[in-house]
Amino acid sequence: MSTIKRVAILGSTGSIGTQTLEVLTQHPDKFQAEVLTAQNNKDLLIKQALVHKPNVVVIGNEALYTAVKEALSSEPIKVYAGANALADVVQMETVDIVMTALVGYAGLLPTLKAIEARKPIALANKETMVVAGDLVTQSAKKYRVNIYPVDSEHSAIFQCLVGEFHNPIEKIILTASGGPFRGKDTAFLKQVSKEQALKHPNWDMGAKITIDSASLMNKGLEVIEAKWLFGLKTEQVEVIVHPQSIVHSLVQFEDGSIKAQLGLPDMRIPIQFALSYPERVKSNFPRFDFMDYPNLQFEKPDMSTFRNLGLAFSALKKGGNATCTLNAANEIAVAAFLQDRIRFLEMSDLIEQTMDNIGFIEEPGLEELIQTDKETRIISEQIISRL
Repeated sequence: MSTIKRVAILGSTGSIGTQTLEVLTQHPDKFQAEVLTAQNNKDLLIKQALVHKPNVVVIGNEALYTAVKEALSSEPIKVYAGANALADVVQMETVDIVMTALVGYAGLLPTLKAIEARKPIALANKETMVVAGDLVTQSAKKYRVNIYPVDSEHSAIFQCLVGEFHNPIEKIILTASGGPFRGKDTAFLKQVSKEQALKHPNWDMGAKITIDSASLMNKGLEVIEAKWLFGLKTEQVEVIVHPQSIVHSLVQFEDGSIKAQLGLPDMRIPIQFALSYPERVKSNFPRFDFMDYPNLQFEKPDMSTFRNLGLAFSALKKGGNATCTLNAANEIAVAAFLQDRIRFLEMSDLIEQTMDNIGFIEEPGLEELIQTDKETRIISEQIISRL
């Protein structure tokens, strides 16, 4: 049996996807790209396919299928298109682990299909757990599938729990950089541009995640994800602002002890850990030096100014389809902000008003969550016209 893990990378042209390929390139004796997918970035997908020689590529936008097919016609690479193809390829026998690096709601169905096919999941798509955390965790238990978190914060928690799975967690503490607007007031935030919001001080991420970080919604989504990944109650999850992004998160146990995972803000480390677990594979990534960071700061998050974090906690406490509504409304809000249709603070207004206008379902199934997502997007667009 081959010791090389064959990896399906869903969203290979995004920030996490490209860094995953860096990890694979550094360890050709351990990993190989089996499937690469993208939604619209056909040029980078084609380039990646020519370099990494996957078995299959999928372009989500069916209108781009012919261009990708023709560009790879001289290679023994199968080319497919569309959302159904994305859900199909994760079930291939030749796939050993699935890296879900898609952004947003789009990651849900392929992740569920991969779990049903008993494929281990390296999860970089937090929205999957936000939208349907209960369904995903139930499915993972049913099919006995491991989910390895890739977000730096959740990877940190997971790493702190290795060897501690029999010990109850008292609480976990997720760290947040605070984004580019840490310490700013509402008067300042009313005037910020998308260009300012897209300049994250520590992390190199895609536009959607970067805006979420600036509004603290990213941390709110991570709170919801953490609840499901680690089987916690809402009150067991805390957030602290840590502007240096060196302490990636912490776990407090019932004896009062706290474990933390530290390192430079480099997503390749949690990516590699998720792919190689339980082994720690040697890397040539830059090393952390305490002397470069003699002072580490910690602050309480300002949830009155950055309301999205409070909205996420509220949705989590409410349960049911509320977090699905939160996620869909946020995706519409971020897109509208990036299109200059609404201002920065109006994103929170839009999310809150949308949540007030969507019917609550206490125990939604998959079809009800799909319907909630569709309805939320329609209502959100209607509210934008009134803001």
